[in-house]
Amino acid sequence: MTKKRLFILKLLLPVIALLGAFYFPALAMADGFAKPWQMVQQASASPVQTRLIDFHTMIFYIITGVAVFVTILLVYVMIRFSAKNNPVPSKNTHNVALEFFWTLIPVVILVIIAIPSLSLLKYMDRVENADMTLKVTGYQWYWGYEYPDHDGLSFTSYMIPDNELKEGQKRLLETDNLIVLPVDTNVRVLITSGDVIHAWAVPSLGVKLDAVPGRLNETWLRIDKEGKYYGQCSELCGKDHAFMPIAIKAVSKEEFKLWLNRAKVEFGAVNDNNESGIELAQAGGY
Repeated sequence: MTKKRLFILKLLLPVIALLGAFYFPALAMADGFAKPWQMVQQASASPVQTRLIDFHTMIFYIITGVAVFVTILLVYVMIRFSAKNNPVPSKNTHNVALEFFWTLIPVVILVIIAIPSLSLLKYMDRVENADMTLKVTGYQWYWGYEYPDHDGLSFTSYMIPDNELKEGQKRLLETDNLIVLPVDTNVRVLITSGDVIHAWAVPSLGVKLDAVPGRLNETWLRIDKEGKYYGQCSELCGKDHAFMPIAIKAVSKEEFKLWLNRAKVEFGAVNDNNESGIELAQAGGY
């Protein structure tokens, strides 16, 4: 290797390392929300998001390889075929083998991308054996939630204004009523809208789907670990589009039952078993 080529390679290595530091998914350090200056995906808390990150990683390696190869090739051509190093230019106009491979290789790359992409889309589409259902309805400019499997429990969720935030709460992300879901549970999510198009998106759970008036879209999620996960409306829906946060609290299945007892009373979905559950719910901190 000549000194000139070695010098060019030394210039490229820090650039590659810098790109990897910024975009490598394993460096994600968020806990259900984006942190200042974060430039990678939020840490996965669901199998869907894990697969999305894996797919992103594969695409990143392919893109990086193509970019590096093309850059090296361009630099080589600039040096090798410059007027100084190549005073008598070649008169060749075709190379059948070269043209065959520069057509075949991109096709192979696209197939390598397409197969896992289609598989992932199918995996994200819907869950066959759902343990429970959550219905989401977008409004200007708040969210409505319903638990059809639990006595029609329903409530609305508004963003908490800045002047009402408590210490430790996150600006533009906290809501007055949290969505509470159990961990290790397949949750079917039905999404619609009561007025204009919205989009229900929670990055750390790998969920993003449009809420369209007159249409019921379906997706699913399964939360792997307890905690709070945040999202926002991701479709421009009007002047208060930026003030439609989504806040999910993932709890154990036992805690979820306690919350249900409390919520059914608070939001009016009362049945014969609620009275006996109020004391348990209060004891659980709900």
